[in-house]
Amino acid sequence: MIDFEILERDGIARIGRFTTPHGTISTPALLPVVHPDPARQPIHPTEIAGEFGLPAVITSSYIAWRTPKLRSRALSEGIHGLLGFSGPVMTDSGAFQQHAYGSVEVAPEEILDFQSRIGSDIATVLDIFVEPTSGRAEAERGVATTETRAREARARRDGLLAVPVQGGLFGELRERSATSASEVGDVLAVGGVVPLLEQYRFGELAQLLIAARPGLAPEHPVHLFGTGHPLSFAFAALLGVDLFDSSSYHKFARRGALLFPEGTVPCEEVREPICSCRLCAVHPLPKVAEMPAAERELHIARHNLLACSVEIARVRQAIREGTLWELAERRAAAHPALLAGLKQVVRGARVLVPAEPVARRSFRAASPLSSMRPGVIRFLARLRNFQSGRGPYRIRARVPLTPGSLRHIPAHGPDGSPILWECPTPIGPVPLELTELYPVGCWVGVEEFEPPSGSGPAPEAPAPEEEAVAAGDTDWTAAWTERQVAGLLEWQYGPDATALATRVTGERSRRTARLRGASGPDGRWFVFGPGAIPRPTWRGAVELHRTLGYPRARIVVDGDAVPFVLQGKSLFSRFVRGGDSSLVPEAPALLVDPDDRLLAVGRLLLAPYEMGRLTRGVAVRVTAHAKDRGERMEEEAEVPGYVGYG
Repeated sequence: MIDFEILERDGIARIGRFTTPHGTISTPALLPVVHPDPARQPIHPTEIAGEFGLPAVITSSYIAWRTPKLRSRALSEGIHGLLGFSGPVMTDSGAFQQHAYGSVEVAPEEILDFQSRIGSDIATVLDIFVEPTSGRAEAERGVATTETRAREARARRDGLLAVPVQGGLFGELRERSATSASEVGDVLAVGGVVPLLEQYRFGELAQLLIAARPGLAPEHPVHLFGTGHPLSFAFAALLGVDLFDSSSYHKFARRGALLFPEGTVPCEEVREPICSCRLCAVHPLPKVAEMPAAERELHIARHNLLACSVEIARVRQAIREGTLWELAERRAAAHPALLAGLKQVVRGARVLVPAEPVARRSFRAASPLSSMRPGVIRFLARLRNFQSGRGPYRIRARVPLTPGSLRHIPAHGPDGSPILWECPTPIGPVPLELTELYPVGCWVGVEEFEPPSGSGPAPEAPAPEEEAVAAGDTDWTAAWTERQVAGLLEWQYGPDATALATRVTGERSRRTARLRGASGPDGRWFVFGPGAIPRPTWRGAVELHRTLGYPRARIVVDGDAVPFVLQGKSLFSRFVRGGDSSLVPEAPALLVDPDDRLLAVGRLLLAPYEMGRLTRGVAVRVTAHAKDRGERMEEEAEVPGYVGYG
């Protein structure tokens, strides 16, 4: 069984790792295709790992099997000896040759046994390559045959097994195949997509990946066969792809084409030194075009491999920063086909929302699609159910939260009814007390940089019943602070939590007027960090636990892990026994034992549907517990570089 562990994430994209007999693979990872015949491989696998930072490769067991000389060497030396490589090696099974040539002459069990005998770290089932042009009946037969072969392969192999996910362009078949593959496979390899990639049909690729998503078990890495152009890495990672493979670095080099994250450029058309990579710094591209054919091809192959390696690293960095959507949008701007694909992603965002983090440190709008990211979709859906502050008065105006501004903004009318102040934002009007929330509270868009027109935005004309609303000499700061605390507590924990707002005193930053915390009579109860999420200290957790009914805001800890969580140790996935399914990554949670006794406060690293399924890794990181009385709770409210909307 694979020991996949999620270390960091951005939505369903994740940085993870798993072990193989020849080393650990960290994801997202590109496995360059290498030819099993060393004489036909332009860049040695050891150089691919050492010089280009790509420590795992994939090769064709079918080509090795059908070539007597290679087969003999592979059986005697192993696939690692044949390649002269000591790192992880994945082998495919001949399905691509089936696609290219119509058939293969090897039996599924024969090629699987061959992969095991030559020491493949990840062997692949010989599936039926379902073409995108296949009809429903043909696709169903292909999926059924692949499922049967996968079950038989699992019974024959103890090592890591990649099981293809097929189904053509039929969404329900993709989900069925993904579910079946998850039952027997270690790596879930989405196949039958090379024609879509070759024809830049990213919209259909997005549709089938979204359709397969509910069936792809989170404890398994997802491989997308044939994805090797750096243009597509961010797009695929956004849809949860962990492993990529392709021979594109060499295939494009043979035709003199240079790969860049923005697209493909014929080398002979380059007249300027447009690439600053370390290879092209030594050999500028205009000079490369003048090289002898063999030397030129090798340099282009090395350039392409480096471009792929750097883009994979850029994707990993974006996941760590929580900016993968921005990167994907920038890449989509480079090609209309990729933009069409990203539009399909936002249309299918419902499958992404459960893993969307509760907040990020920033939201930079990179394209018109930014306003349809999963975080925005969830915000607007929750906004429709928000109840705090609703009353007979409603005013829409730009009323920024700045030091001193709240004292002049009436919180309620003459009869004591609350006034709903709605502030304009790029995604529509939002109640004043929620304007610090992610995404509007940290939105950076073109609106902030456009030159002012006239005297600037003015409040809408008030309705007749609003004319009586006047600030007078009243200082409304305290009223707004209590109301904002109540609104944010309702937003994160539900209406029952608003009662706590009357028992705490909110604390604001003198510089920005943002909420920093809320304290009760015995000390601080909540900290408001980036995204304005109220994160409880131990004292606040005690009050939340008393106020919220089970299982609201809770993660249930297995009895064996209770002593460790009580000491402030992280909660590992395998020790989670249930909880509030509405929680999302980065959300605060109350950690309780099976009898609902409060143990600690934590921050989710995994989504609840992932917890318990991954056998390795942290599910919840403890931020406060009884012994330290909450003093370890992070003070996050003022973060350097944290930019807010308005």
